[in-house]
Amino acid sequence: MENRTNFFHLHLISDSTGETLISAGRAASAQFKSAQPIEHVYPLVRNRKQLLQVLQSIDSQPGIVLYTIVDRELATFIDQRCAEMGVASVNVLEPVMNAFQIYLGAPSRRRVGAQHVMNAGYFARIEALNFTMDHDDGQMPDDYNDADVIIIGISRTSKTPTSIYLANRGIKTANIPIVYGVPLPETLFAATKPLIVCLIATTDRISQVRENRILGATPGFDRGEYIDRAAISEELKYARSLCARHNWPLIDVTRRSIEETAAAIVALRPKLR
Repeated sequence: MENRTNFFHLHLISDSTGETLISAGRAASAQFKSAQPIEHVYPLVRNRKQLLQVLQSIDSQPGIVLYTIVDRELATFIDQRCAEMGVASVNVLEPVMNAFQIYLGAPSRRRVGAQHVMNAGYFARIEALNFTMDHDDGQMPDDYNDADVIIIGISRTSKTPTSIYLANRGIKTANIPIVYGVPLPETLFAATKPLIVCLIATTDRISQVRENRILGATPGFDRGEYIDRAAISEELKYARSLCARHNWPLIDVTRRSIEETAAAIVALRPKLR
């Protein structure tokens, strides 16, 4: 039987950058494997003239409309026009805002782009990103103790993307590769402040990822050994023994997304303090 994928139009209207909507739309779409969204993103929509142009596009390619518009008049206009076109529309933030208002007993400010204010949290994230990029792949080992988290692991266990994701949450993260037979820097063992965590995966998963990696013409590179399952098993055994010796927690990333891995690391931080 032929497997056919259906497609649908997903219209995302935002008065800010649209990041919240994109995440919400993709999270919902992921639950429906039989249909794939064709995303249409309309950021910085803040007046009726802009909105009319967006609605014309929706009318020509109807689908599902998600929006985050804090202006009540514009939000009502979207709902009215979508109803006229027979298109489903959802104000993604409104149920959340209502829950906050009920619990806090105060109305929201309804301020466009309020989550992007350059406050202390914003600058903490920038500092964390700079630290993380400077300490990627074992760089600048002398100040590992300034990190909040240190991620170790053998090649292709998603150390760098996980580090960057954590940095976006304001967590200064260093990552260090574990190479079989090569000692880790002494500054890692001397670090007392950061959480040290090791990422692992199954032998098959690591071999598969390594096979798909484009390495170029690296001098002395042995591709056969790099993807050999027996060699990978030895690397993983070595990583596990290091963690057992130093009581460092292990996280298996085989079936985890970057977000899930980062969440597991964040959950470990208070437990190990």
